[in-house]
Amino acid sequence: MKLKSLKTVASAISASLALMSSVSAELIEIKGSDTLGAKLVPQLKAEYLKSNPKVTIDILAQGSGHAFSNLANDTADIGMSSREVKSTEEDTFAKKGQKLVEHVAAYDMIAVIVNENNPVKKLTLAQIEGIFTGSITDWSEVGGKAGSISVYTRNTSSGTYKSFSKLAMSKKDYGDKCQQLEGNQPICTEVSKNVNGIGYVGLAYAEGSLYKTVKVDGVSAKISKIAKYPLARKLYYYTVGEPKGEAAKLLTWMTTSDAASKIVSDIGFVPTPIAEAAIKKDTE
Repeated sequence: MKLKSLKTVASAISASLALMSSVSAELIEIKGSDTLGAKLVPQLKAEYLKSNPKVTIDILAQGSGHAFSNLANDTADIGMSSREVKSTEEDTFAKKGQKLVEHVAAYDMIAVIVNENNPVKKLTLAQIEGIFTGSITDWSEVGGKAGSISVYTRNTSSGTYKSFSKLAMSKKDYGDKCQQLEGNQPICTEVSKNVNGIGYVGLAYAEGSLYKTVKVDGVSAKISKIAKYPLARKLYYYTVGEPKGEAAKLLTWMTTSDAASKIVSDIGFVPTPIAEAAIKKDTE
């Protein structure tokens, strides 16, 4: 009886281990950008799971820098990034004989936002650079009412933080008085509360009842203007090598399906085919 009992226990343990292995094989971990991970990817996940209920997808959005550190540590299957990978980050993988593969998630336009009660409706890139580097400190210097400018930015782990520096500030350093926040939504919240506030957010966060976008060099942050908007950029997914298994299926769906493109558009980003068609038309 004891031997039979032990065999039963062993069989149960074996079955449990097999089940655990099966579940583990279908777990997809996606980590990195807040711009992608706060709104877009969770909604893509929800839609994808309707047809793929056996897959488990975990999302952690802490900033683009975390995409590459987690991929390097093998704690993510897909990295989300609102900037291109740095050469130093690529070197980390090259030293291990690995290569990162880039997948375009969507196009974005970094919107510059101010409080709804701020009379300023447009800024030049030179003025934006001055505000965020700290050489312009009062709204009266850019056509607004006198008042000390409160500048809100993303934190240093954010891809948007680095993209904005590249696109709007000629890669210059941010001013000492900039207040760094962890996500797009906190910037929207602070600008909404502060009549003298200014910040920048991804296009998906550009619409708000208590804040508004300003034109940049005379161009609005609207999808129809993506070819001319100075602060347009790509958003990315990264994998170590070509993706395989469930991660490959998910990535293909997120980047090529009509269902995913609709979600990208509904969220407020620009589906890649639409962006590339608009850019091509503008350059012809």
